[in-house]
Amino acid sequence: MDDVELRELVPRVLSVLVRRGADFATAEDAVQEALIRALSAWRSAPPADPAGWLITVSWRAFLDLTRSEAARRDREVRFDTEPPAGAIPSDDDTLRLYFMCAHPDLSSSSAVALTLRAVGGLSTRQIAQAYLVPERTMAQRISRAKRVVSGTGVDRPGDVGTVMRVLYLVFNEGYSGDVDLAAEAIRLTRQLAALVDEPEVHGLLALMLLHHARRRSRTGPDGRIVPLAEQDRGQWDAGLIAEGIVITHAALARDQLGEYQTQAAIAALHADAPRVEDTDWVQIVEWYDELLRFADTPIVRLNRAVAVGEADGALAGLAALAEVDDLVPRREAVAAYLHEKNGDLDLAARLYADAARNAPNLAERDHQTRQAARLNQQRQHQ
Repeated sequence: MDDVELRELVPRVLSVLVRRGADFATAEDAVQEALIRALSAWRSAPPADPAGWLITVSWRAFLDLTRSEAARRDREVRFDTEPPAGAIPSDDDTLRLYFMCAHPDLSSSSAVALTLRAVGGLSTRQIAQAYLVPERTMAQRISRAKRVVSGTGVDRPGDVGTVMRVLYLVFNEGYSGDVDLAAEAIRLTRQLAALVDEPEVHGLLALMLLHHARRRSRTGPDGRIVPLAEQDRGQWDAGLIAEGIVITHAALARDQLGEYQTQAAIAALHADAPRVEDTDWVQIVEWYDELLRFADTPIVRLNRAVAVGEADGALAGLAALAEVDDLVPRREAVAAYLHEKNGDLDLAARLYADAARNAPNLAERDHQTRQAARLNQQRQHQ
């Protein structure tokens, strides 16, 4: 059994302990302890029943963690020394665990960390590496999250919408350290989709698959950003694209449109075009208009302005861009692109330079700097 297969058992095992009355924080520590023991013990002799082994060892670890001289008698009255044989939770138990991690009193960052640990089975060290923070900082964040869930009880779990937002946050972190968070988010969302028969959950899964399919083409060998129009579509994962499109169509056919399905429809149109010239920009604009019904945000309007510029020309795109506040991140980059498309190279070069100065990260700053340099060079040769 590999590391991923082992981690897939975590929510089932944790659910057993919580369902039997264990407090969430201690139960989660006990499951982590059992995972550490499993990694060592299973190398030589994997058990016939891995889930049963983990439940037994986790329960013993839970008892060890909760025993003290003052409370030993009380706890031993409340809890048996062994869990009942075959106590494997139902799908509803695993789903409940998702909702506990999306507790309304948790911040987004805490909910993400707790989900990765309690549902994903990642260690504190792995999560800390993925988010590029010290392990001690991440340990404190997870401990606070567990105290919130344990202290307020489980009668106020989050809803499926909150769970989806948490998973999408995980996905957008991408890859860092030795944990591929995008792949982990897809794995967990597949699990959620198997438990929740809602079109939006399937729409989220399709959206992740379609974005993930283009991952290899997004950066060059030197780490430079490669815009969508310049990406090598031969590097796109055709299998993920096909799966994402099938899931998107199936979700849309249920006529319960939502934000994630709409985003997946846009991503599917991009992914389905053999060449950038074949992109159906008119239909993409129509989907952005639908998306505004669910998420009328500056970022959505910014992306819509690009699509309008491709579908109806640069001037139409600039008119759409006028609806977006000047302070929205990346607005200058979109304005530069549309002005370049309209033939105003002087203004476009200045805007690319402004975009570089205000870029949210080093990769984008370098990209916009190169765009400005490219236009300045063109102007010198005119």
